[in-house]
Amino acid sequence: MSSRQGSQTVLVTGAASGIGRACVRHLLATGERVLAMDLRLADLEAAFPERPEMLALREGDVRSAEDCAAAVDAAVAAFGRLDALMHWAGRHSIKPWEDLTAADLNAILEVNVTGSFLIAQAAARHMRRNRSGAIVLTGSTAVIHAPIGGAAGNGGPAYVASKAAITGLVRSLARALGPDNIRVNAVAPGVTETPMIGNYSAETREAQTRQSPMGRIGTAEEVAEAGCMLISQAARYVSGEVLIVNGATSFG
Repeated sequence: MSSRQGSQTVLVTGAASGIGRACVRHLLATGERVLAMDLRLADLEAAFPERPEMLALREGDVRSAEDCAAAVDAAVAAFGRLDALMHWAGRHSIKPWEDLTAADLNAILEVNVTGSFLIAQAAARHMRRNRSGAIVLTGSTAVIHAPIGGAAGNGGPAYVASKAAITGLVRSLARALGPDNIRVNAVAPGVTETPMIGNYSAETREAQTRQSPMGRIGTAEEVAEAGCMLISQAARYVSGEVLIVNGATSFG
């Protein structure tokens, strides 16, 4: 990978909204080639009405091994190679955790854990042939610090459990893929301005803002740009790490 951005092909999941969309926009602004993946092509088309040659869109479900493999193949077909994966797709629940059924739990785990495994597996298979690559998964600060009204409540325990699994997955993959010069890390955002917090009450948002030493909620762009640092040459010896991006809230 180059020492600067502007030379990589990046597969971005969850690309139609939130952190994923911010990530795609940042990558395009720095000259990267991007394969943007989400569940519905129409959502991707709405998110990126103006599509430069450096952007390709792909409908797909990270819960499907076939869709994950097809997305990697599409990136290679469009741009000749795949240098990095940035996996932002995720799921949570607003139901009280006591009311979650096994089906509800599995729905969260299938996206957050199984999906992370399958998309990383598909990307790594291609990267191994090039003996180079970077993978960024999505954890959560809630694993170490549950915010008021967020991961501490509602379906939070199931969500937090799914994100705790990402820490183990990242560390295991980093060891397994290190010999192939493939780095694996995660970004662990705190509460972030995305559609995922759209149902929070004004009181909850105020409480979360008070928790932050910086006095505000983080933006999708701030989280995305931190993730982009992890695929750059500046992080060429960083692997197996979970980068917390929450303005020091987890230390409160």
